Amino acid sequence: MNEPYLPDVPVTPIALHPAVPAARARVIAAARDLLAVPDAALERAWPWRDSEADVRYGFYRAYETLEAAGAAVRRALDEADTRRAPGARRVAAATAARWELHAQVLPLDATTLGASPGGGEWTVRQTLGHIVSAQRAYGRFTAWWLLQHDAAPFPDAVPEALFEAMPDEAVEGEGTPDEIRERLDGLLDAGMAHLGGLDDDALAVPARWSGIRVDVGFRLGRWSSHIREHTVQVDETLVMLGWAPREVDRLVGLMVGAYGRLEEQVFGLPAAALERGGEDGRTPATLIEAATTQVAADAASVRASAGA
Repeated sequence: MNEPYLPDVPVTPIALHPAVPAARARVIAAARDLLAVPDAALERAWPWRDSEADVRYGFYRAYETLEAAGAAVRRALDEADTRRAPGARRVAAATAARWELHAQVLPLDATTLGASPGGGEWTVRQTLGHIVSAQRAYGRFTAWWLLQHDAAPFPDAVPEALFEAMPDEAVEGEGTPDEIRERLDGLLDAGMAHLGGLDDDALAVPARWSGIRVDVGFRLGRWSSHIREHTVQVDETLVMLGWAPREVDRLVGLMVGAYGRLEEQVFGLPAAALERGGEDGRTPATLIEAATTQVAADAASVRASAGA
C-alpha cells in the first residue's frame, strides 16, 4: 500500500515474511468453519487423536495450539537473540489489537454492520470506517511529522491540505466486512513496514496528537490503544442493538485472539529473522505455519463433526 510520506521515511522497509499472510488466511478460514457450528452441536463427538472429545473442545484445542506456538516462537526468538527495532517494539501490540477487533466483527453480517443503535450513536460500520481512517492518518501523518524534524518553528498542526487528501470515513467503511478488514490490515502492515525500523532518536522527534505536543513514539504507541478503544465501542453498539454473541462466537474470539498474540511475537521483525531457528532448529516461520495449518485442519474436522 503506497501511502504518501511513508516511503520518504529514511529507514529500510521491513518486509512481511510470506508465512504471516498465509497464516492469517488459514486462521480466517478456520474461524469461518468454526462460526458455522451451532451452539446446539457443541456436545457432539469430535474424533481427536486415537480417541474422542467433543466439538466444544475442538474450539479450545485450536486456542491451545496457537498458545503453544506463541510460547515456542518466543523461545526460538530468545535462543537466536532476535530483537526488533525500537519502532517495531512500539507498534507490535497493534497487531494483537487488530485481531481482537477482527474476532468481534467476524460473526457480523452486513445488516448488523449498518444497523442504527439510535440516539445519534454510530453504527458498527461507521466505527470501522473511523478506525480505518485513523489508522491511515496515524501512518501518513506520523511520517509527515518525522520529515519535519528540522522545521523551525515547530509546526502547530498537520497542514489542512493533508486532511483534505484523506478519503472520507464513510468511504473507508464501505464494502463487505472482509473488505474493511483487509483495508485495515493493509494500512497497519504498511505503517509497520515503513515506521517499524525507527530508532530511539527518531521516536523522540516532536509531533502532535489532537493538538497536544507529543513525540513520534507516542503516536506509534497510540495505534494499539486506538483500535482497542473503538473495539470497546463496537461492543457497546452491539449491546444497544440487542445483538448477543453465541458461545461459538466467544470461543472463536478466544482462538482469533490467541493468533493475534502469536503474530505479535514476530510483527515488525525482518523476514530473514523468521528463518533463524532456536536450539531445536525450528524457526518462527515453520512454527507459525505448522500451528495454523493444524488449526485449519482441526476446524474443518470440528465443523464436519458438528454436521454444519
